[in-house]
Amino acid sequence: MPETKSEKKRLIVEDLDENKEYLNDKLGIGVSFDVGVHEFTVGRTRILLYYINGFASDNIITQVLRDLNDLRERELPADVFEHLYHRYIPYFQMAKVATANEFIDKLLVGQVGLVIEGSHNAIIMDAKVLPTRSPEEPDTERIVRGAHDGFTETLVLNTVLTRRRIRDERLRFEIMQIGERTKTDVAIAYIKGVANTELIDKLKHRLQNIQIDGIPMAEKTVEEFIIGKTFNPFPLVRYTERPDVAAVHLLEGHVLIYVDTSPSVMITPATYFHHVQHAEEYRQTPVVGAYLRWVRFFGIFASVFLLPVWLLLAMHPSLIPEPLHFIGINDKGSIPLLAQFLMAEVGLDLMRMAAIHTPSPLSIAMGLLAAILVGDVAIDVGLFAPEVILYLAVAAVGMFATPSYELSLANRLVRIFLILMVGFFSTAGLMIGLLVVLIGLAVTRSLDTPYLWPFIPFNFKAMKDILVRMAVPMKNRRPSIVRSPNSSRQ
Repeated sequence: MPETKSEKKRLIVEDLDENKEYLNDKLGIGVSFDVGVHEFTVGRTRILLYYINGFASDNIITQVLRDLNDLRERELPADVFEHLYHRYIPYFQMAKVATANEFIDKLLVGQVGLVIEGSHNAIIMDAKVLPTRSPEEPDTERIVRGAHDGFTETLVLNTVLTRRRIRDERLRFEIMQIGERTKTDVAIAYIKGVANTELIDKLKHRLQNIQIDGIPMAEKTVEEFIIGKTFNPFPLVRYTERPDVAAVHLLEGHVLIYVDTSPSVMITPATYFHHVQHAEEYRQTPVVGAYLRWVRFFGIFASVFLLPVWLLLAMHPSLIPEPLHFIGINDKGSIPLLAQFLMAEVGLDLMRMAAIHTPSPLSIAMGLLAAILVGDVAIDVGLFAPEVILYLAVAAVGMFATPSYELSLANRLVRIFLILMVGFFSTAGLMIGLLVVLIGLAVTRSLDTPYLWPFIPFNFKAMKDILVRMAVPMKNRRPSIVRSPNSSRQ
């Protein structure tokens, strides 16, 4: 049952027993084993200490209790609360709360609460210890050179990793809580004077208007509320688990969203070309970085277009130029090529999901089994033509070379769509399919940002920076797409 308006504004009262009865009922004291209350006396004043096991720091709480128990009655004046708050509690992260609802909210995020007899306020101490893992390098954004730390599931640690790279007093992390029951911490990060204020206000407004009981799926749920209802498979925000990538985008004027319990940070606004760049390109010399970028572009292009184009040529050998006649097919087999491609695509997804869910000790055996079944037995029994497996493998390598996991999944759907169009409508189907995809991308907008910028609308300088990895000293302006009030970087 949702709380009434009077319950949400219920004040802390002077009667300690009344506070204790209400708080114990709301927090489930005696029912939930992990929520505890400790009653003790300082002088003649009774105090309740509320905490959650696993969150509260044993060392800090022990030190506070030791110092309070050492106080003598003659050392306490009439206004016990003010003297405890300002003098006798040896801790610096404290706050006063006047309502029971706020007290409970603070307690449930791991803080420790003190309710003092005879006072209309309670004391909240941020003495929590969050369960976390070390900032290891993310698996999907590995690099050879450079930093190997990554975001974790703890919001405070993620903000520290970012501030370590941007030591600017204008860096802002504005926090709010989303979810009536989960009360998940969500922070908007930006550099004041660099990020566009309209975008900041728009994101704040959309986040504050999220009405849901909880967001246990963290950043993905937040994204769907921010972007809105859409059947577009292409990612309209970019995710990163690297603090250096997050810092670069903050300096460019982007606004980032951090969600507690998630190691992924959301970058807004994002275009299609944000998803095809990788940190490794900026950890090498410009020439090497440009080469790596072009190889990556080739892989992404092959992952989308190689199979539909080859299927078209295999179905119509007359379209194959004489010098490239070897790319045709020798034996189509008894199963139509379209069905072979669809079965191979489903099989590839099954192997990918099996690799994710297979325990590590068995993953090698699973890989060998899949290789034998698909690479040998399936061809021998005539289920697949050898060329189908060959070109599917090339497309899969290009898909795995795509920096953005979300973009690789979207490209796979586009590839299947184009294969179906070619299988049913031949050359016209390929042309119509390409036109539909291009128009769909051209009309897509991410937070009022054209998704194909700088290609549509065309911006020569920005497009050159995408096609060729420019040296950092030459990039003296922020991208115009972020509409920064301070566009100069040097």
